[in-house]
Amino acid sequence: MKKISVIIPMYYEEEMVNICYREVKRVLKNIRKYTYEIIFINDGSQDRTLELLEKIAKRDSKVKLISFSRNFGHQPAVSAGLKYATGDAAIIIDADLQDPPRLIPNMLKLWEEGYEVVYGKRKKRKGETIFKLFTAKMFYRILNSLSTVSIPKDTGDFRLIDRKVIDAINTFPEHNKFLRGLYSYAGFKQTEYLYERKERTAGETKYTLKKMVKLASDGIIGFSYKPLTLILILSTILFIISILLFISIFIWHKYYLIFSITCLFSFSTSIILFCLWLLSIYIKRIYDEAKNRPSYIISETKNIY
Repeated sequence: MKKISVIIPMYYEEEMVNICYREVKRVLKNIRKYTYEIIFINDGSQDRTLELLEKIAKRDSKVKLISFSRNFGHQPAVSAGLKYATGDAAIIIDADLQDPPRLIPNMLKLWEEGYEVVYGKRKKRKGETIFKLFTAKMFYRILNSLSTVSIPKDTGDFRLIDRKVIDAINTFPEHNKFLRGLYSYAGFKQTEYLYERKERTAGETKYTLKKMVKLASDGIIGFSYKPLTLILILSTILFIISILLFISIFIWHKYYLIFSITCLFSFSTSIILFCLWLLSIYIKRIYDEAKNRPSYIISETKNIY
């Protein structure tokens, strides 16, 4: 009998722990053709999340618990789940139940048809601000215009991935992983599953603007070198402006020339600082990889052997 692993990262989700467990458990128990495991990852929560997860893992041997020593982030949490998943396929789902567990059987049907990645594509997103909807929409369009691989628009981490894909993802050594991009990079037979994303059942989102910017940065820097070409473009523009200004020496009055040179100097300084900032981002990534520190540290586990 094939086995399904359901991976659920949690960060300050004490209000959702039991609700999420009951809903996912109910769905999985009704799928009789597969055995299953539920992998909860406590991403350094300091509320009662870990306490509640430990109680569940104590009474249910199908529940595996991984607890981080501190908050390392959503992508490392999912990576840890993939590393310890033993199923023939894994389903990644958020603890807030905005991605409904009841859709799992439909994703499994597509897997049975031969698809090795079934990614949830949101046709509607309820309970989210206009700002978040707009920035998410723009992010995927900018990312695809820059990226060397095509990354499906309007998707999140909610997806089913085959064992072959899990094994491939686990071989990628980088530390600042953008998993949505890595699934596309890995290839395999993929298809979308359209669904409406619900509002949170309880609690508040833990995905702050800072975390969204970090995720966007990981996606763009991790899958494109095109931003570096901006340096060439900007330097070319600056060179042309300098030539035109030099020509103006013979045409304009000296006072206008002094003003123009001052403007050019300010403009040039801004471009140089921008280029240095852009280079520093890529250099920081190289520095992070060179240190070779682990992406996460596990403080304790339950039901993992």
